[in-house]
Amino acid sequence: MINVKPDEILTILSRDAKTSPERLSEMTGQSVQDVCSTIEQYERKGIIKGYRAIIDWERAGLEKVLAFIDVKVAPSRESGFDNVACRIARFPEVKSVWLISGHKDLRVLVQGLDLCDLGNFVAKKLATIDGVCDTETHFMTRRYKEDDDLYEGSNQDKRGCL
Repeated sequence: MINVKPDEILTILSRDAKTSPERLSEMTGQSVQDVCSTIEQYERKGIIKGYRAIIDWERAGLEKVLAFIDVKVAPSRESGFDNVACRIARFPEVKSVWLISGHKDLRVLVQGLDLCDLGNFVAKKLATIDGVCDTETHFMTRRYKEDDDLYEGSNQDKRGCL
């Protein structure tokens, strides 16, 4: 077996999850069997959490509204921020939750059908959680790049991105 960097397969798959074991074998110098075995180990250990398509919803005609909600939390003595963060993470509207530094404690990425949908989420679900002291919502108005993928829509003015 050829000695390769441990993250080489992960790096390639993070850029294109559809890369075949045969192509990974060519790129890394490992046998197809070793590549498949390594991927299976990564999946079993939870290193590879899953595979997903990156969708440009706007281009597909199914525009969705995204918001970043910064949340101030009163941490509990037993679990700090963890209990509140886990409760927030369970909502289907929530795509990501991060513990952050600064004036707020958590940053929550939320997706909804429209502004009203997201407003209702904040007012009726998020703000009612014990431990949530304050929220600040920032709506995403245009996506330029996400997870290393450029979003260059034909209707966008590209002069600002040269």
